Amino acid sequence: MTLPLLPTTLVGSYPQPEWLIDREMLVTQGPPRVRMRDIWRVDERFLEAAQDDATRLAVAEMERAGLDIVSDGEIRRESYFNRFATALSGIDLDQPGIVLNRSGKPTPVPRVIGKVARLRPVERRDAEFLRRHTRRAIKVTLPGPFTMTQLAKDEHYGDLRALAMDYADAVNAEARDLKAAGVDFIQLDEPYLQAHPEEARRYGIEAIDRALAGVGGPTIVHMCFGYAYVVKDKPSGYSFLPELDHCHAAQISIEAAQPRLDLSVLAALPTKTIMVGVLDLGDPAVETPATVAARLGEALAHIPAERLVVAPDCGMKYLPRDVAFGKLAAMVEGTRQVRARL
Repeated sequence: MTLPLLPTTLVGSYPQPEWLIDREMLVTQGPPRVRMRDIWRVDERFLEAAQDDATRLAVAEMERAGLDIVSDGEIRRESYFNRFATALSGIDLDQPGIVLNRSGKPTPVPRVIGKVARLRPVERRDAEFLRRHTRRAIKVTLPGPFTMTQLAKDEHYGDLRALAMDYADAVNAEARDLKAAGVDFIQLDEPYLQAHPEEARRYGIEAIDRALAGVGGPTIVHMCFGYAYVVKDKPSGYSFLPELDHCHAAQISIEAAQPRLDLSVLAALPTKTIMVGVLDLGDPAVETPATVAARLGEALAHIPAERLVVAPDCGMKYLPRDVAFGKLAAMVEGTRQVRARL
């Protein structure tokens, strides 16, 4: 598809309706790494149909806001991570393991007791549904192999690099199916590259490249500092970023608004298109288009417009729906103003 200069998109998620999920549980429990069925308000017999309806609403709102590239809002997911990570072989779903999350708190995670492999397509049906319900370019996100490795309790491999490579093979099989389903952009969510930079330098790029091997079309790697509703004071710089210029992904996605990132760091990725977060999801106020335009101006001081994609910071699902929509609409209008000047 032909996209305009400075295309606009989501990072991944969009708020789920409160008739679909228990929002208080979503916010108080933190992003689940294992399944959390209790979050859904709808009986299991009707859940898929309800998720389909909520996805239609989310896609319609993204289109009404004016996004150039839409997702399904990850409406069917309890978190960005667990829908895919718990669908693989080699995982004990009944007895999770415990590891420390990036905030240092113990959290239940998939416990690896055998070889990890993809058993079946996980997101393909969802991607086909999205493709049928919009004519715009579409994106689907997957948890990256490095992050899944860091959020697993390994009781089988004894070698985290080997585990990461099998996770990468599972992601690769899924990504190929998604491309066959008509997905334009595939994004790997890899926040734990930032959380564990030394381990990432050992095999993070290798795992990403293995996950994306042979996957056609634009691919993206997303990094962040953690969701705004959890992490209030974010660092002002990334501990793992220049290394991503050497990976196979065409685009790198970073959050920049809430942490007030010094965008001179964009020079560290000279070969990549960069998705820059221009909406602060830690601030309940809706940005003005002028604020968005100013943040884009900061990015354009360091990279050409042809290499810039416009997005919020990540974790939009935790916002009220009216605030999320207002922020997206402001983002689109601010981007239009910058396009007009260009």
